[in-house]
Amino acid sequence: MMKHKTLHNKTTTIVTASPAQLEYVKNVRKNKRTIHILRLFILVTFLLLWEIAANNNWINSFIFCSPSKLYDTFFIMLQDGSLMHHIGITLYETLIGFTIVIIGSILVAILFWWNDTLSKVLEPYLVMLNALPKSALAPVLIVWLGANQTTIIVCACSVAIFGSILNIYTGFKNIDTDKLKLIYTLKGSRLHALLLVVLPSNIPNIISIMKVNIGLCLVGVVIGEFLAAKEGLGYLIIYGSQTFKMSNVLLSIFILCMIAMALYSILQAIEKKLSEYF
Repeated sequence: MMKHKTLHNKTTTIVTASPAQLEYVKNVRKNKRTIHILRLFILVTFLLLWEIAANNNWINSFIFCSPSKLYDTFFIMLQDGSLMHHIGITLYETLIGFTIVIIGSILVAILFWWNDTLSKVLEPYLVMLNALPKSALAPVLIVWLGANQTTIIVCACSVAIFGSILNIYTGFKNIDTDKLKLIYTLKGSRLHALLLVVLPSNIPNIISIMKVNIGLCLVGVVIGEFLAAKEGLGYLIIYGSQTFKMSNVLLSIFILCMIAMALYSILQAIEKKLSEYF
């Protein structure tokens, strides 16, 4: 239903939703609330069962720890500043690696799209490198670059960049040929086709790849920190396991899960915002 109202020679249109539409919106919101409640219920139930099992010696509290011990460890490390320092290091390395992966992947994919011969020559090598277990590269990188932050960032990049290049390049190749023909018919150059068709059409695809890459970069950083770090959450995990401080290990794992969820949610919000324009 639509109502028209005129004020000072300006016409405004007021759209009134039908009862069926209102009912549909109500059901969607109810379903979202139900999902959020169920997620919270599962988490709270898991933590309660874990605490009860540890307190009643159903599980070995020294090995499996307990939520209350994690809570105490969290505040002790928060007060002495060590926790935020380690989180900051891991976040910094992850974001630097992620930025390098995205920019590098887009540039290499553009190069492959621009030069078909080059892509045919190098694509098999990218497939091979993408299939290579990246943990096998970490010791080699330590020998080449040393046990430092640069090695960790390179390790993070190596986990994500090869698959990212292949996926972005595949998206470039699958562009609607009619749109490209239109550009060339109007005397446009290959650069015009890239800037006006290829890149804009692939923005949703690139955002989706970014959502995958942020998790892969975090994994790569943790692998690097296992082997070549003296700070960061990966270092806390490996050091805690060696000294049997399981509260440090489990707390670090829990924080890594939260970081991964937060970074993914940020990219998901960006994707939702950009979907209004593409």
